[in-house]
Amino acid sequence: MSFTLKGKANKILEEIIAFRRELHQNPELSGEEFETSLRIQEKLQMHAIPFKAGYAKTGILGIIRGSKRGGTVALRADIDALPITEQTGLEFASKSEGIMHACGHDSHTAMLLGAGMLLNEMKEELEGTILLVFQPAEEKSPVGGASAMMADGVFDEIKPDVIIGQHVWPDLEPGMVGVRPGSMMGNSDRFKLIIKGSGGHASMPHTTVDAIVVANQVITMLQTIVSRNIDPIKSAVVTVGKITGGVAHNVIADEVVIEGTIRTLSDEVKAQVKNRFIEVVEGTVSSMSGTVEIDYLDGYPATVNSEKWARRVKETAISMFGQNRVPEVAPSMAGEDFGRFLQAYPGVYYWLGCSIGEGQKPLHNPSFMLDEAIFSDGIELMSQLAMDALSQIKTGGMND
Repeated sequence: MSFTLKGKANKILEEIIAFRRELHQNPELSGEEFETSLRIQEKLQMHAIPFKAGYAKTGILGIIRGSKRGGTVALRADIDALPITEQTGLEFASKSEGIMHACGHDSHTAMLLGAGMLLNEMKEELEGTILLVFQPAEEKSPVGGASAMMADGVFDEIKPDVIIGQHVWPDLEPGMVGVRPGSMMGNSDRFKLIIKGSGGHASMPHTTVDAIVVANQVITMLQTIVSRNIDPIKSAVVTVGKITGGVAHNVIADEVVIEGTIRTLSDEVKAQVKNRFIEVVEGTVSSMSGTVEIDYLDGYPATVNSEKWARRVKETAISMFGQNRVPEVAPSMAGEDFGRFLQAYPGVYYWLGCSIGEGQKPLHNPSFMLDEAIFSDGIELMSQLAMDALSQIKTGGMND
């Protein structure tokens, strides 16, 4: 590495933590991040980082042009929050009722700003261009903000040679770095079933088709898809998360709505599960004299890391923090809109451990908290990765 950025974030850490807390207190839902976007733009202006705004309405592209010619590295952070009522008790807890940064996007945004600040100070040494991608609507599955930003031309003028995403991860100890080649996160599809029968009096079931009984059988049969149709060595999850039906204790329901999600790590397994899902649902409902409307929503694609860029993250992290801070990790079935960027451009998505230790709650929990001590590691790692990636692009090293 020509330049080492370890320790460089200390001078900006107080500002970055304060900015993260400001964002945490003022969260906005997917597609509504107007004030968040303005706050980011103000910070970019304050630190003389050029940018363009308005991608997918609230998205921003910061542009740091090095003094020397070279490749282009894009760094991405998501900026939206979740419809969750915060229960952390933090002094900087959300002031917006029913909205919370329960997935760490406030910290992602703050750390990307910090990386931009460090890299902008070093632009005379940069051999290429750094793009800072502040993405809205990551939580708005299956639509998301990545496709919308690209459709709005975020990379039309400057195309990245590689795109890098960082996500805080409470399952890892503070400052640990988790990365792997191939699937890092899963395909995340959704479904909604409207099962229709024929209602009637509870005392005369023989004159009806009980939609609740049909739905019960469908739910039972769905459990056979993974256990009896998918290779045990491969991964898939079928989860029913919501059931709605019935009007009274003495009325046989004529309609039940079932909603859920399907998670897979490969497109091959996704197609297999989807096809079998439709067969099982239609066959089960038909056999019980009901009818069904199937709304299957193809969600975010799997987040698939390039082997070359996964190695880059691992080697940079080991060089900065040591081998013991870069453990082997298994993929997660959680979905991530970053997968759409990786379908269009080579790149890598990695996890930064943020656990507070005992009492740590998972992502999307109303009591989720993270260890802010990781911010210096996150800023410095992302900045170093950008510089190492530019160097790698120039030399053509670590070919796939």
